[in-house]
Formats: sequence, C-alpha cells, structure tokens
Amino acid sequence: MPLFQRPPQSAEELAACAPLAIGPEKVQEMDEETWLREVYRGEDVPQLTARAVLMGSVLGGLLAFTNLYIGLKTGWALGVAITACILSFALSNVLVKLGVMKTPLTILETNCMASAASSAGYSTGGTMVSAISALLLLSVTPENPAGKHLGPVVLVAWTVFLAGLGTVLAIPMKRNLINHERLRFPSGTAAAATLQSLYSAGGEAIMKARVLLGSAAVGAIFPVLIDLPLRTVVDEKTGEPTPSAILPADTPIFDVLPARGGETVDGVFTAFKPSDWTVTFDNNPVMIAGGMLVGLRVTFWMFVSAVTLAYVLGPAAYDTTWVSAVTGETVRAATAPYKAWKEIGLWFGAPVLVASGLFGFATQWRTILRALSSLGGGAAPATEARSAAGLSSKDVEVPMSWFVVGGLTSGVGVVAVAATAFEVPVHYGVLAVAMTFLLSLVACRATGESDITPVGAMGKLMQLTYGALIPQSTTANLMTAGITASAAGSAADLLNDLKSGYLLGADPRRQFIAQASGIFAGTLATVTGFYLLVPDATALTGVGGAAPQFPAPSAQAWRAVAEVFKTGLGNMHPMHQQAIVYGLGVGAVLAAAEELLPKLRRYLPSATGLGLGFILPFQYPFSMLLGAILAWAWTTRKPEHAEGYLVPVSSGVIAGVSIMGVLVAILNNILG
Repeated sequence: MPLFQRPPQSAEELAACAPLAIGPEKVQEMDEETWLREVYRGEDVPQLTARAVLMGSVLGGLLAFTNLYIGLKTGWALGVAITACILSFALSNVLVKLGVMKTPLTILETNCMASAASSAGYSTGGTMVSAISALLLLSVTPENPAGKHLGPVVLVAWTVFLAGLGTVLAIPMKRNLINHERLRFPSGTAAAATLQSLYSAGGEAIMKARVLLGSAAVGAIFPVLIDLPLRTVVDEKTGEPTPSAILPADTPIFDVLPARGGETVDGVFTAFKPSDWTVTFDNNPVMIAGGMLVGLRVTFWMFVSAVTLAYVLGPAAYDTTWVSAVTGETVRAATAPYKAWKEIGLWFGAPVLVASGLFGFATQWRTILRALSSLGGGAAPATEARSAAGLSSKDVEVPMSWFVVGGLTSGVGVVAVAATAFEVPVHYGVLAVAMTFLLSLVACRATGESDITPVGAMGKLMQLTYGALIPQSTTANLMTAGITASAAGSAADLLNDLKSGYLLGADPRRQFIAQASGIFAGTLATVTGFYLLVPDATALTGVGGAAPQFPAPSAQAWRAVAEVFKTGLGNMHPMHQQAIVYGLGVGAVLAAAEELLPKLRRYLPSATGLGLGFILPFQYPFSMLLGAILAWAWTTRKPEHAEGYLVPVSSGVIAGVSIMGVLVAILNNILG
C-alpha cells in the first residue's frame, strides 16, 4: 500500500474522516485484537499526506526556536505537539477559506502533522542546550573568551544522526509498551484527547488558537524593544553617540534593599548592591510564561536557592580565598558577585541535580527490570490479531527491517562523527550506541508510566561511565552522554506520538514516516537558531557585570561533571569541593524523602528547583516564581477558564519571544 495518501477532496470524503465515536479513554482499555477490529482506521482515513508533513515541518521548525530559546534559558524542553495541533487546526481552516486547500486537515492528518512537528520542534534541540553548549563553554579561555563553535557540517550531521537513532530505537519498543502493556504515556494520551476535543468543538479550538496567536504577538514585542538598537544615546564616558535598545534587559528595582559584601579599591570600601548579585527584574516576559507552565513548587524552591546564593553562599564564596598549589595564585571561590551563580552556585546546584536524578533512577528498579525483561518483545497474543479488513498486526506495525536499516545507518553515522569530530575511539562509540539502546528502553518505559523522561539521569550515567573510561577527554565525556540523552528523548517523544495515534486509530507506519520527515526541518531550524542566538560563548557566560542572555543551566551542569573527571577534585578550590559534597548529599536526601514520603511530596523541597536556582542568575528564578503565582491565582479563581487557556497563553508568549528573538538576531547580524 502507498504510504503517502491523497487528502479528502469533497465534503462527503471529509465527513467520512470524522473522529471515532469511541473516546481515547475507552481505547486505552482495549487489547490489541479489539483495537485492530474496532479502532484501527487502515486505509479509510487519509493520514500521511504531503500537506500534513509540510505543515508539521513548518510549524515544528518555528517551535524548534521556542524549545531552543527556553532550553538555553532554563534547561527545560517543552512539548510542542498540542500547540502544533491547535495552530494547524486553525491554520488549515483559514487556508480553506482562502481557497488554498479544498478541505481542512482530518483528525488523523493532524495527528501525523503533530508527529512531524514534534520531531522538528523537540527531538533535534536537546543536544544543543546540553552537550553542544557545554562543549562551547569548555573552549573558553582567558585569551579566547568567545570560545570556538563547531562547524555547521559537523553540527548538522550530529543532530540528524542522533535524532534518527532515537526515532528508530522506538520501533522495537512500541508494540510491547503500547499495544500489549497499554502504558498510559500521559502526554500522548493528552494529545489524543486534545485532538478529539478540537474536532468535536471546533469553535473553542479557534478561540484557543486566537489566544495563542495574540499572546505570541504580545511576546514578540519584547525582543524588538530589548535587543534591537532602535535609538541612539550618548555614551557617558566617551561622549560618542551609541546605538541602544529602547528597553534594558533588566531593571535594578531591588537596589532599595540591602545586600551583603563589598570591595575595597584604593582604600575606599564600596558596598555591593543587590543588582551586583544579579538581583534584578528581567524585562523579558518569557521566564514568567515558563513559570506558568512549570508550577509553584519547583519555582518556589528555585527562588529560595537564588536568595540563598545572593545572601549566603555567594558572599561566603567571595570572602573565601585559596592559594592554588598548581599556579601559586590566590583565588576566591567566587571572583565577583555577578559570577557567583557559575563559580560557586554551579558546584552546589549541579551535584543536587545529579544526585537526585541518579537516586530517582535507581529507585525505579522495577521499571528497569520490566524494561530489560521486555527486550524479547513481551508476551504476544497466542493468535495473531486481525482488523476488520483482514490486516494483521504485522501488516500494520513498523517492520523490524526498518529498525535494522535505520539503526545501522544512524548508529554508524553517530560513531563516525564521534570519532572524526570529537576524538571518541570507534570501540567506545559503538559501546555508547549499545548502551543508548538499553538506557533508552528504560527511559521510554519511565515515560510511559510516569510522563517523566529521565534524560538527565541517562546523560549523567554515561558521563560517569566515560569519566572512568576516558577521564582525560572532556569532549568524549560530553558527546557520549549526548548520544544517550538525545536519542532517549527522541525515542520517548515518538512513543508519545504513537500512543496518541494508537488511541485515535492511526497507522503507526505512517506516523513513523511523519516523525522521520520532521527531523530535517528541525535540524535546519535548530542549528541555524543556535548560531544566531549564541554567536559565541559570551552569550552563555555574560560580558562584564551583565548576566548572560542564556545561562544554559543544563550545559553548565554537564560541563561541571566533565571538568571534575578531567582535573580531579584535588585541583579544585576547597570551597568548590565542599559544595560538591554537600550538594550530592542534599540531592540524595531530597530524592530519598520523595520516595519514602510520597504523600508529603508536595510539601517537600524540590531537588530540581533547588539545583536550578543555584545555577541561574537571580532574575530568572524570580520571574518564573512570579509566573507560577499568576498561574496559581488563575487556576484557583477560574479553574475551568485556566484549564482551557493557561497553556495557549503561556505557550504563545514563549513562542512569540523566541521566534522574534531569532529574527532580531538575524537583523542585528545584518546591521552589524
């Protein structure tokens, strides 16, 4: 049968593509035989069409900027499937009214579109905000504060092969995890419910799309005001006219409060202001919108960490000196207040994240055992299930030959790029790909059971493994970990999409093709966006006393782990050593408390929040807490309204800021 299909051409054909009367919640309880007989729509409904893939690739490419932008800011990645569904639903109806298309997308076309968009917007950006950014940070030297970027050919090849590897890794897992065990994959289930709702209540969907686009328009104003030099001011020192933005990046509204510490210059003591410790208000609303999605518990503990860094840990580090046995120089644990987040906060916050992630992963031993026991494909039914048209599961599911061919192609590509560009010995590259398969299996099962993909823990396991195997190579440490983290994220993303399609009766082969198609648009958008947003390492480290535009907390944590293995604890500042030890202890204790006291989890400190709060400049945790408070107030006072519009509003602001941020970066490069 042809994989690509013809879209409906008439109202009658479109009516035949209406959603099933069976809701996703009922499909969830069906066994495979019942699903094939009552839900699978086979050739009856167009799914994989050229217009669906094109729209998914375009929307996914735009949303890739969103994930790149917010990932470099916070280390988080946002799912794009639901946002893409809302936008494509509205866009296809507009195109029909304009006469560009004869009929709007069907529900299963939209499902395939979401797979392409999700692949483009989610699975290609993980390596940029973690391993690639960490590699750029490691290239920074006093002589070259801008660092050195990887070439575009290497970056494109690496991104494509990693996303491809993750996509094909999902093939052998799908039938067992989704068809047989019927794991919920909450994000995939939510996407299916969203699509069912969109096509059952189109008017509400149009309103959500308008709200999302309106929020995006509001968000798009801020990069223009903050980053584009639209006016000229006179420099106070030189008296020369200087291009300047209309709105500063942040405002020191907290300088009316006291701060700790100060410096003595030429015998004159000057007390520090809160703004010296990055205690300012961020004028960009993107972090407020991010906090609306993250929630109150995590952002509150981020704020607690940020305050602790500015008023306790940072000043203590600034006052603590040490004479290096290697260089003979006297150095502080934090050389300047505005550097405290990356010079002392990093060494406490990153170990909190590492310990809590690894401990949490270890407590999922039942999940690990189930994942390993399912390597053989799980318990298949005694008789082969068949659809009403006589098709068996083997006719419907993605064939294992695709896994073999795709796995060999992408695996060889990953090993080749790792060997030639990152100096990873071939046998260690092969080992990394093999370990990635096993760890991705565990990560995907965790996603199916809890909606949490432990890519951070997967990456740290690989860093620990290769820190022992090749301790002298920070590059190998980072990039082998990047293989696992990126591929595991891509595989889990595809399984969420396949779960959504399964609940709607979609064809998994066609969804796989849509997912694979989105990789190329996502790679183009992500690589281009990365070069534009991060022209050099100063975008990640900051210049002078200013906080960086993108603190890249994931990359900072990855870099820290790699440096520990290379230099050894003995060559680090004693206060940094102590921070690592205490951070590991705090992370482990918090993870253990969550495991032992699940009913009290909402009242316990968030290890993720605490860890990130130490790695970010103050203004980002403060803005996220403000957003979380706004979301809490909204959901408390108008829960039904918030349920429908909280995600479109916050996602729209993030999309508007990030997409316009890339466009402004292009303009700034053109204007010089």
